[in-house]
Amino acid sequence: MSTPETVLSVNDLRVRFRTLDGVVEAVKGINLKVGAGETVAIVGESGSGKSQTMMAAMRLLASNGEATGSVDYRGRNLLTLSKSGLNEVRGRKITMIFQEPMTSLDPLYTIGNQLIEPIQRHRKLGAAAAREEALKLLKLVKIPDPERRMKSYPYEMSGGQRQRVMIAMALANDPDILIADEPTTALDVTIQAQILTLLAELQQKLGMAIVFITHDLGIVRRFADRVYVMRQGEVVEEGVTEAVFSKPTHPYTKMLLSAEPTGRKAPPAPNAPILLQGRDVEVVFKIGGGFLAGDPMLLRAVDRINIALRKGQTIGIVGESGSGKSTLGRALLRLLGSEGSIRFENRDISKADKGDMRPLRRELQLVFQDPFGSLSPRMTVGQIITEGLLVHEPSLSAKQRDARACEALEEVGLDPIMRNRYPHEFSGGQRQRIAIARAMILKPKVVVLDEPTSALDRSVQKQIVELLRKLQKDHDLSYLFISHDLAVVRAMADYLIVMKQGKIVEEGMTDAIFDNPREEYTQTLMAAAMDPTKFRLSA
Repeated sequence: MSTPETVLSVNDLRVRFRTLDGVVEAVKGINLKVGAGETVAIVGESGSGKSQTMMAAMRLLASNGEATGSVDYRGRNLLTLSKSGLNEVRGRKITMIFQEPMTSLDPLYTIGNQLIEPIQRHRKLGAAAAREEALKLLKLVKIPDPERRMKSYPYEMSGGQRQRVMIAMALANDPDILIADEPTTALDVTIQAQILTLLAELQQKLGMAIVFITHDLGIVRRFADRVYVMRQGEVVEEGVTEAVFSKPTHPYTKMLLSAEPTGRKAPPAPNAPILLQGRDVEVVFKIGGGFLAGDPMLLRAVDRINIALRKGQTIGIVGESGSGKSTLGRALLRLLGSEGSIRFENRDISKADKGDMRPLRRELQLVFQDPFGSLSPRMTVGQIITEGLLVHEPSLSAKQRDARACEALEEVGLDPIMRNRYPHEFSGGQRQRIAIARAMILKPKVVVLDEPTSALDRSVQKQIVELLRKLQKDHDLSYLFISHDLAVVRAMADYLIVMKQGKIVEEGMTDAIFDNPREEYTQTLMAAAMDPTKFRLSA
């Protein structure tokens, strides 16, 4: 097989940021190449420098950043090009899509207007011709009913549809290189599979190169021809993807490849008592309506579900966004109004009001997906962790609360000396440990974990999974584990519930469902998450 022509060459690239604490060197003299029509992956944990490498190449660094070295695109150094010269390349020959399209799409403009603008800017087409090209692009990325969607605003589209729009915008001017920075991290596995398949098909059709930035090694193995592994601003390993995966040479690469959560959760004893039980649980939301709008629409988010969580058990709840899994978890904790019966330790809490639930809150805890959003930036970690003790154990002295905070931090693997710091001073994995400590300090019996690892690197995910399993074993906890990451669910749960559109479509012992899913929807979920043969259309 002939070596493709090199279209992008990065040589001795260094990226520095001036901060109040001095100069931070984010990228330390790396070299990489991208061939015409190939897919190159840049992988590494958060903070490895992979995104800043491509941001520097596109001259999109923050104002306190600077880049040196060279980024050669077909004989032109992008780092020294004039603004007009750069505009001929950026957005036309080299384009970029990001992890969260809502931060890149203007909420005040229709999808059609946002597609038409770059076409007119770079290709000098009239309004009618540019509109026709925009319509073609929406069809190319398989947006349903493209004529109607031209008039839609970003908030009216799903996450997967918005990402397709971003891809359409990136393809508007027939680029040589498409840079995709974590484009599927926030998406469900089935939508992720659709987006990756779409990118592979478009690459084959249009002949463009793709630079794929990610921390998901499963995607890299399925999608990339070659891979660069970055750590602390340096490339520590590179090569053909299959060779790097089958025979890694650097210890860091070996660590990343072994970071998949492993092990299996044993089920509780058959006679273990049921702690939390829901019968015919139903949650209905009213949408719209009003004096002029008429009767509201009814959305049945949870549709007559039965569930029983035993002491020491972990029930995994999986499904796409909008399936009702998070709504079910909140309804069982009485954080949402619902119909049906909900019992905790043989006590009917279906109609319990806020006052009735208060003494039970310490035993029914919730850990969120994004700890940064649920940790007050104005409170120290010690104050955050002990806040619940002020309500549930008001007789404790300040010294006793501080001692309990130290115990809780030690239990989740953090140094108690950190308790006087603020949330922004911690990494994502550390913040998740803080959120877990806040829940565990109250010594709960049931913990609902709502996507607690989805925003974390694989190696950090593995640490959190192992921590949660240890805490469960030490304290005989019961978990409801809500996630769309099936690898994590398999390692955590002994029983699995698969939800779709508010209903349970399949349930049973975790290994039985993973090994032999009966329902077509479950089979689709498993294939999207586990099938290593998908997306390799570029090879």
